Amino acid sequence: MTGGAERPELGAVPETALWTLWHRAVEARRPDTVLPDPKAVELVERIDFPFAERFGQDALVSQLQALRAGCFDREVADFLIRCPRGTVVGLGDGLETQAWRVDNGRADWLSVDLPETAALRERLLPPDERHRILAGSATDPSWMDEVDPANGVLISAAGLLMYLRPTEVRALIAACAERFPGGSLVLDTVPRWFSKRAVEGKLKDRHYQAPPMPFGMDADERDKLATAHPAVTDLREVYPEGGREPLRTLLPLARRVRRRPSVIAMRFAATRGAGSGAG
Repeated sequence: MTGGAERPELGAVPETALWTLWHRAVEARRPDTVLPDPKAVELVERIDFPFAERFGQDALVSQLQALRAGCFDREVADFLIRCPRGTVVGLGDGLETQAWRVDNGRADWLSVDLPETAALRERLLPPDERHRILAGSATDPSWMDEVDPANGVLISAAGLLMYLRPTEVRALIAACAERFPGGSLVLDTVPRWFSKRAVEGKLKDRHYQAPPMPFGMDADERDKLATAHPAVTDLREVYPEGGREPLRTLLPLARRVRRRPSVIAMRFAATRGAGSGAG
């Protein structure tokens, strides 16, 4: 819908926050949704933006985006069981509404995003004492000064790393491992062919062209992430669960495909490592 009061004007990468929001809302409106997300629906109705004209309406894309969000939700929910007063950091958080889906009422949430996106989030999802917003780049380690690790830390980088350079990805993982021993990081990646097409400007349809994605990684390369820092441990893939038929049947088969998107979870050793493996 386009009847809201908020009229965002975002650059190419920040605009992806609207793309993901739109697809979560499209899926959430379904009576058989795989991701109940009333907050996403509310935000779309409040924002004056031609969502359908800009991003199209593809039920499969919306369902896949919702299932991807569900992977992150499960990891955060598990973290909050282990660390009920911990801190969840959303890097490149955009208009993610995860806190309204899995919050336990006790955790702290910190959203870190570029200034224009952070300002939009602050207007639409005003912060409070447990939900803070910080304007800045995820690659600038100063955001780490805003995180109290005493009760546990989980860092979520959903839809972020593909827009960074490979050296920036390694440096970010290394910095998190060094700064938050015992913490966790959940991220997602696009396969190399997808990254290449985005960089070449070939990921487009009549509605929308995706911005360049310099970082791509095939699913069977995930162990390479462990070389970013000696403290990276317990590295595993988080697979989407559920879905409507025929996608429900196809998803387990898709695990055999090497060149596919993936969601990766890792933990950091509880003792500080010696030096950084970034580079």
